[in-house]
Amino acid sequence: MNRRRFFQTAGGALALTPAALAQSVPAYTWGKPAEPGRKATMRIGTQHSDKDSVLSVMSSLGVKNICSGEISPQLDEKWSVDGLSRLRDRVAKHGITLDMVPVPLPSAYIAKHPMASIMMGKSPERDRQIEQIQQMIRNCAKAGIPAVKYNMSILGVVRIGRTPGRGESTYSTWNYQKAVAQLTDNDKLTEAGPVSADEYWERIDYFLARVVPVAAEEKIRIACHPHDPGMPEPEGYRGVHTVLGSPAGLKKFIAMHENPYHGLNFCQGTISEMLKDPNREIHDVIRYFGSRKKIFNVHFRNIHGGFSDFQETFPDVGSVNMIEALKTYQEVGYPYMIMPDHVPAIPGDTGGAQAFAFAFGYMQALLQMLG
Repeated sequence: MNRRRFFQTAGGALALTPAALAQSVPAYTWGKPAEPGRKATMRIGTQHSDKDSVLSVMSSLGVKNICSGEISPQLDEKWSVDGLSRLRDRVAKHGITLDMVPVPLPSAYIAKHPMASIMMGKSPERDRQIEQIQQMIRNCAKAGIPAVKYNMSILGVVRIGRTPGRGESTYSTWNYQKAVAQLTDNDKLTEAGPVSADEYWERIDYFLARVVPVAAEEKIRIACHPHDPGMPEPEGYRGVHTVLGSPAGLKKFIAMHENPYHGLNFCQGTISEMLKDPNREIHDVIRYFGSRKKIFNVHFRNIHGGFSDFQETFPDVGSVNMIEALKTYQEVGYPYMIMPDHVPAIPGDTGGAQAFAFAFGYMQALLQMLG
């Protein structure tokens, strides 16, 4: 997706051949649902775009629920009740429901972004920017849009390059040790400067204290994306400590200003990146947040590898048994969207259209299997 490509860093790729990758993938087992007979309540969604040309394709693929693309980087007419209502109605003409929109807290700190002061912790600028976010949430409620997603990221989506994948595809790749070795003196810090864990938590707390009450009052679910990827502690990366880059950090996050409308944009791929054995550990993480009704959206993607060393794969060939993962969402009664997120690059596949079509078909088949 554009977000990922924009924030990838140049560098080498891991020396992992397609044959080696295929040999290292665990065999899938079918197992039994934890609650036989419980129907799957989740639905296929997308965050591709709200352009009419894209919506036509999505509806043809059986996708009936979406999170829109970026609306505007600041409060303006597009964020007005009328503007949001027009967006909702235009989406509905394709037989699709607008379930969620992204508020403009980008996936990486950008100094010139209109909302940059929120993550920089600069008052009074951040107070004015938070007020804009509050109004966006209120306008979503009036326009009948039930949820928003957002990021609280500084580093963004960090990768070192691409690895050969299945066939002629390539996989986006991360290896912490190689990334650190590639840093130059100019790269030691981001433009945000050093950010300790305590400073990061203060900025998150400041935001939540002002936004969660508005979300609760308006009954709008607000879904935060984890930090992608999580970094080793106490080292961090480029002076930044990714406090939302571990299950423990995410548990602390949802406990802060606890409210039924405060939860996660649960990126399964990103959370798998936090785990040493994601195929085994991901189920307990899904159960922890799912049983507490803190999962408001799911990015249903797979990786090969684990903490500090992974590649983003097709859903059917990564380290995680996605069939069993979906059964765990069914077990906890997860009721909202599951959607593709990052996909491998295929030669000639402009914008990842074919790779995404594969992911949608795979997900549709899994939901049919669950019944």
